[in-house]
Amino acid sequence: MQSPRPAAKVPAPRIATSEGPTLPQDSLSALTWLVEAGADEAMGEVAVDRFAARKAPTNPPLEGGSKNAEHFSGRGQAPVTEFRPSPKPAVRVSTLPQGEGSDSIGDAIALARAATSLPELKSALESFDGCALKRSATTTVFADGNPLSRILFIGEAPGRDEDRQGLPFVGRAGKLLDKMLAAINLDRSSAYITNVLNWRPPDNREPSPEEAALCLPFLRRHIELVDPLVMILLGGTSVRHVMGRSDGIMKTRGRWLEYNAADRMVPVMPTLHPAYLLRQPAHKKLAWRDLLAVEQKIISQRALEQSAGGS
Repeated sequence: MQSPRPAAKVPAPRIATSEGPTLPQDSLSALTWLVEAGADEAMGEVAVDRFAARKAPTNPPLEGGSKNAEHFSGRGQAPVTEFRPSPKPAVRVSTLPQGEGSDSIGDAIALARAATSLPELKSALESFDGCALKRSATTTVFADGNPLSRILFIGEAPGRDEDRQGLPFVGRAGKLLDKMLAAINLDRSSAYITNVLNWRPPDNREPSPEEAALCLPFLRRHIELVDPLVMILLGGTSVRHVMGRSDGIMKTRGRWLEYNAADRMVPVMPTLHPAYLLRQPAHKKLAWRDLLAVEQKIISQRALEQSAGGS
């Protein structure tokens, strides 16, 4: 009995060299060699000719079908721009209401810096017409409480009742705030209260970044003039605009932060807004914990004594 013949070795297909391409004569042998080498799966429906000359790359048209799209005739060559008559430039429409913009922010900064006292700052704020919120509001809501106090509460924006009376926190949320103050032996004669915004947004909506930016120069100057020893921020809007944090009030509340007021670091406690507590009374226990921490900080800073006698 004869032993089986060993399988004939399939010669590898010849590969192109620098002297020029040398293509295999037997396509079936080349395919068999590729299968034995492990290339048993086609990656495309059409074979790619690796020996063909590359076509010069062309860049795709710009997004939107720009009439000034650039075309490249080859690698390493300078772009050739096809010039066509340009249409008439579109009129740019500002997204800010009339009267708002960089000039209004500059005016707000200048007016705020020029104020050397709280009455001057209030007059400057009432004379400022760069924010559209003022035109839709009934009155300017500046502050309430004791201007000599070193304990500063900052809310978000006036509501309907505040807009009518010209004072912060006078509605249902204000009554709850009074109870919160009384729980740590404070009242409006021993604390000072203001808001991030001094004018009521229509329908009590969230203020836009532009509207807040126009009010912030006055708020920063307000803080500097009050020169607080302890600050309490009521609600997420206050934390976002005063501290520049956007991680939510439930994550920031109950933790002491610091605010740089005229090169002095002021301890800041974020807590829940009284209006929120009216909607979610189960969270009053969280606000109570924050208030207890505030009370201890007031004692350690001797904020009440310095409010009464001045610093």
